[in-house]
Amino acid sequence: MRLDAATETPHCGMAGHGAGRPRRATTATEDMLRGVWRENPVLVQTLGLCPMLAVTNSVANAMVMSVATFFVLVCSSLLVAGVKGFIPREVRISSFILIIATFVTVADMSLEALVPDIHKALGAFVPLIVVNCIILGRQEAFASKHTVGRAGLDAIGMGAGFTVAMLMMGAVRELLGSGSFLGWNVFGPSFEPWVIMILPPGGFLTLAFIHLTLTWLHQRRARRTARAALGEVAEVAVAGRAV
Repeated sequence: MRLDAATETPHCGMAGHGAGRPRRATTATEDMLRGVWRENPVLVQTLGLCPMLAVTNSVANAMVMSVATFFVLVCSSLLVAGVKGFIPREVRISSFILIIATFVTVADMSLEALVPDIHKALGAFVPLIVVNCIILGRQEAFASKHTVGRAGLDAIGMGAGFTVAMLMMGAVRELLGSGSFLGWNVFGPSFEPWVIMILPPGGFLTLAFIHLTLTWLHQRRARRTARAALGEVAEVAVAGRAV
């Protein structure tokens, strides 16, 4: 994992759609909203792909994993922002991991008590939230450098963005792979499930098509903006010649 100096955004070796943006001051509202879409941790920054590909074979699994990750991200960001002044720089990463691991343990034990069947289906991926680079990256890039309030808003936005991506993946894979949504049959008994969609290759295929769709939409919007800008320039040039 590396830290992009231009965006204060963590990367894990793979450049996202948002790479290269110049650094600028952001408002508290932007801190929260950017993680939902413009700097979505999965769809833009391509972080947290391990749980994204492993546990999104159903909407229920995706939802529970999202809630656990959201809880850990928000709580650890608030605590890191609150105690950052007491943590020596030399041991900050170790301290962040210890804080994250504490909340992961709370989440793991809570899920085991409340939803034991889904907890069993998720397996080792709940404890592995400790090493999710979305969480550690936000502690290092944002929470450790900002106030508690802004760290909380940033964590809420990033957690919401992660949840959106997880539910998109889970919905597509469960609908096509099982013909159901949250266990309810959608397409009827005549539907032949695409079994590959609930297997690991289905996760890669679904994520690839989501990225292709988002890239196409982004390029289409960019072309539309460019055409509008050229049209305005042409109108100004015509008006100038008329004068």
